[in-house]
Amino acid sequence: MTRHTRNVRTFTTAALAFVMAASGGCRSKPRPGGEAGATMSHGGDLVVSVRTEPRTFNRLAARDTSTDLVSILTQAKLVRINRVTQEVEPWLAESWTRSDAGLRYTIKLRPNVTFSDGHPFTADDVVFSFEAVYDEKTGSALADSLQMGGRKLRVTAADPSTVVVAFPAPFAPGLRILDNLPIVPRHKLEAALKAGTFASAWGLSTPPADIVGLGPFVLSEYAPGQRLVFTRNTHYWRTDASGTPLPYLDRVTADIIPDESAEILSLESGRIDMTFSSVAPESYALVKRAADAGRVKLMDLGVAYDADSFWFNLKPGAFAADARAPWLQRDELRLAISMAVDRQLFADTVFLGAGVPVYGPETPSNKKWYAADAPRAPHDPARARVLLGSVGLSDRNGDGAIEDAGNRPARFTLLTQKGRPSLERGAAVIRDELKKVGLVVDVVSLEAGALIQRILSATYDSVYFDPGTTDTDPAINPDFWFSSGSAHLWNMMQKAPATEWEKRIDELMARQIASPDEAERKRLFDEVQRIFAEHLPVIYFVAPRVYVAASARVTNLMPAVSRPQLLWAADTIAVKQ
Repeated sequence: MTRHTRNVRTFTTAALAFVMAASGGCRSKPRPGGEAGATMSHGGDLVVSVRTEPRTFNRLAARDTSTDLVSILTQAKLVRINRVTQEVEPWLAESWTRSDAGLRYTIKLRPNVTFSDGHPFTADDVVFSFEAVYDEKTGSALADSLQMGGRKLRVTAADPSTVVVAFPAPFAPGLRILDNLPIVPRHKLEAALKAGTFASAWGLSTPPADIVGLGPFVLSEYAPGQRLVFTRNTHYWRTDASGTPLPYLDRVTADIIPDESAEILSLESGRIDMTFSSVAPESYALVKRAADAGRVKLMDLGVAYDADSFWFNLKPGAFAADARAPWLQRDELRLAISMAVDRQLFADTVFLGAGVPVYGPETPSNKKWYAADAPRAPHDPARARVLLGSVGLSDRNGDGAIEDAGNRPARFTLLTQKGRPSLERGAAVIRDELKKVGLVVDVVSLEAGALIQRILSATYDSVYFDPGTTDTDPAINPDFWFSSGSAHLWNMMQKAPATEWEKRIDELMARQIASPDEAERKRLFDEVQRIFAEHLPVIYFVAPRVYVAASARVTNLMPAVSRPQLLWAADTIAVKQ
């Protein structure tokens, strides 16, 4: 999910810079990073791993990590956020100009670009992609990340090579928002949109040859439960600084390896070249030995931008017929839990010391937007017990566990993902720490697909999972912050704010997004983080350090803190021949 479902939030970076999108225009040539200007040899295969099946081949219909990988390899966007520099780079958009106080952008598309089937790319494909993502029958997971306060962008084609994007209201990040939308082919998907079946188009039963895009690779094979194979898109439009056509690789194979230990053993033995995910703490020693032996490159990218998330189902009425209803959705319960869990113990146990305690949705790595003065709940089990008592939960029979007013145990279920040791350890630490204050937690591990479905359908008590943001700028994550958002984890897609504090956050974020003053944007978002800390709709404990690894034969990498740390720039990755 992506806060976008990277998974459900993008279920997905270094310091932020607005640069070109805010400058009123951009005319720089795209350039591959890494070893800039170096001559790379064509050819070779790259084998990567993913943990789960994609839910679909249609990125506009789902936001899980494997579907995202398919999109990264086969599709392209108008602009791209460089995950290392955080700059907005021209991509399918060659240049743009800004007018009407930043409400209107006129975008010139790159000439002579074709889809992977040879069909010309034009402004009509851009307009179509917006029509598809905004169509209510599509129910796109990306729609609200491309809106301002529920209002859509107006996108028109001035001519075949020119697109005009009109914003419904001032939007400080400008065209940065367009990094959220892959451009899909009108000639392949228009019939599905007209028939109201776009959401099911390009499902997993679709022949790979029918998946057409503007990305560096094409899907050539899909073996359910085993692998996805991508081969070079011979129509790809990018070249490197020396004029050599990209991508460098002939083929990328994504092996589906649900078990994390098996995945790391495959990397250490050389059967795969890299993982889609970062290296888990318990795997570090094995990968370090392989790195010391020269078989892999191990990279420390610093503290993550996202911490794993713990939240309750706060959908009104979710527990109306449940005896726990009076306390399960109370602010006091969540604050008590935040105080009951020892974050340093959490860091040492879950991440083997490779993490830092955090108290809110932004971590210290996001230097521009992190609010260092937001309230923090100290580790205070005694105070936690007092808070639990304030909502009617106390140890009435002296057995160490707490009960409600009807002498029923204070008990809830915590869902997490099966086969993810750090998530399973984290859930176990939460369970054990809460037992010390009398709460009983039943941990249930589910396969990724089943877990995401439970989240999306709001059929759960609580969840411990790792959704992530798509961007360091909060304005690019409206689907998390706004109460109407599809990644507003605790109560998604509200027709109206369910609480006064969510209404207040909606108001502050609307102002934050619109303000042209960077200092004012920071002040407003600091206030959002303070409100969030007071009500704790999501509780964060520790942000891990991010380690990534790749085979020693892989070159020209541009590692980034955000997911996917290595494959985000797949067209410039090369292998030694």
